[in-house]
Amino acid sequence: MRAAWVMAAALGAVLAGCGNRAEKVAQADANASAAGFVPPAVTSRVDFAGAMERRFRTLDRNADDQLTADELPRRGSRIMTLDRNGDGAVSQIEWSEGTLKRFDQMDLNHDGTVTSEEEAAWRAARDKREAGSGSPADSVIGDTVSNIAGNAGPTRR
Repeated sequence: MRAAWVMAAALGAVLAGCGNRAEKVAQADANASAAGFVPPAVTSRVDFAGAMERRFRTLDRNADDQLTADELPRRGSRIMTLDRNGDGAVSQIEWSEGTLKRFDQMDLNHDGTVTSEEEAAWRAARDKREAGSGSPADSVIGDTVSNIAGNAGPTRR
């Protein structure tokens, strides 16, 4: 009987120390927000390619596997620079090759992933180049890294 009381007391002490997980997570989030902490985003090449495929399908409103000027989010969009053969439309292959080239440019350390820091450095360098050339600051492709959530971690090419 005495052993049962000791076990119950020990179990009670352990459970009391656990506390409410939701409260602890909420407190940790509040502390991080107060400190201005934003966890870095990490996107693998595979995740980026998937997001870009979904983006292409969303833009391709008539489902003909080509993006034409009337399907683009805005006039003069940088997306048309992916039209390598000059036919006035961006094919799904041109899109995929162009967006993966963009990913590779953002992957500054060539580890197969792009962190939020790499994306910020790439964007700053791009904006600096474009400030001198007068190109529009359309970042439909590059900003996707910031918008991808639920990344499974680093993936090698």
